Amino acid sequence: MKKTALITGITGQDGSYLAELLLEKGYRVIGLGRKASIIQPSSINYLHGKIEFAYGDLADTVSLVSAVKRFQPDEIYNLASQSHPGESWRLAIETGEITGLGAHRLFDAVREERPDCRIYQASSSEMFGEVIETPQTERTPFNPVNPYAAAKVYAHNIAHIYRKSYGLFIACGILFNHESPRRGMHFITQKVTYGAACIKLGIKNSPTYNEEGEPIVKDGKLSLGNLDAKRDWGYAGDYAEAMWLILQQEKPDDFVIGTGKIRTIRELCQVAFDCVDLHWEDYVIIDPRFVRPTETGPTVADAAKAREVLGWIPRTTFHEMIAMMVDSHLIRLNSALRPA
Repeated sequence: MKKTALITGITGQDGSYLAELLLEKGYRVIGLGRKASIIQPSSINYLHGKIEFAYGDLADTVSLVSAVKRFQPDEIYNLASQSHPGESWRLAIETGEITGLGAHRLFDAVREERPDCRIYQASSSEMFGEVIETPQTERTPFNPVNPYAAAKVYAHNIAHIYRKSYGLFIACGILFNHESPRRGMHFITQKVTYGAACIKLGIKNSPTYNEEGEPIVKDGKLSLGNLDAKRDWGYAGDYAEAMWLILQQEKPDDFVIGTGKIRTIRELCQVAFDCVDLHWEDYVIIDPRFVRPTETGPTVADAAKAREVLGWIPRTTFHEMIAMMVDSHLIRLNSALRPA
């Protein structure tokens, strides 16, 4: 019998890759999101007609209860959040409302309407914050340093409480940074790969703007924050498979998902600009406006449990992923530059 999966945050990067995977496995896929998010252009536009949609909001309990009651999903993947750690300083209350309490509302809706449904909760390596040990495992204490991370810790803890107190199947994937050409433009990997593509094509002032309302590439330069910040970056398509595997286990559990390799933003710049045969030092400048008040890390995954229990390993290398992202920007920018 065909399984039904409901995905919150389906219009985002992770939602699109997960929807593709589930469709390939024969699922009926329901995307839950706000109307404005669903109707605007996104990475799932080409899936229209293959997936169904329900209008809902993690801030609205009624819409969540209604969706769970109507579709009776076998699996729910909670990917929706205010997902940018840096932006969570400006939207701190909204971040707590959606990322933290939103997950709580969803768990409660499932408890009332579909208690045998399996839930995947998207936890984050940002929860480790000012890290207490390196690398990080499922047992590493959380030490959040931004509102986004604090909200994720709340959702993660509530998942544990509902799992233990009500017997709900809520499994948590503690995913480290994962990127792709579908990543939002406010993320550092997209800024760098987009910047490299623009500069290669001779675009002095890019058509896409940053969070300060300025071109990402301005006067031929790319402005960034702390180049020494360290992250464990993997490919989002690989991580979608891990999400699915987590919900196929006999019992709900937590799993760290990452590559186990740590890199700096400086290295990210080097690899991206190498893809277009340019020296990154000639084009990247440090702008204090893009330095976070407090910095997470160094975050790097020990994903031994995922390897042993799930049989999951990342298949796409860092260099392959960055090249993929740069090429995607080059194709889009070249297309826009061609005369009609």
